[in-house]
Amino acid sequence: MKEYKYTINGNKYDVQIVDIVENIATVAVNGENYSVEMEKEPEPEKKKVVVKPVAQPQPAAESSSASAATVNTNNALKAPLPGVVREINVAVGDEVAVGDTVVVLEAMKMANNLEAEKAGKVTAVLVQVGESVMEDTPLVVIE
Repeated sequence: MKEYKYTINGNKYDVQIVDIVENIATVAVNGENYSVEMEKEPEPEKKKVVVKPVAQPQPAAESSSASAATVNTNNALKAPLPGVVREINVAVGDEVAVGDTVVVLEAMKMANNLEAEKAGKVTAVLVQVGESVMEDTPLVVIE
């Protein structure tokens, strides 16, 4: 039980908080009990997470009949963690070497350079700058 002493406009008050159940407090003021309803604290507003669907892949330059269904993502460089694509440093048809920075992914307010794991030719770019991606999302296909 908490006790407080107040003087308001020259009048003295002995206040005791007797009990609190949910949002109703029993308060004794100068020996007389009162029920006091307390306002509930507003719950913080929950923000909804919106994840964009994966962009349709761009077909390879040599094969104008390539479609999204025929792009083999087994050889794709994948996002190591959720983030936002900030830069794409390659285009379809570009040759890359091991260690070349292919995509810059911002995650947790840090820029992460994603490098080519093997040498080859870029056959598809599956994302766009500004796109949010989840972990293991295919980004660029290197054959």
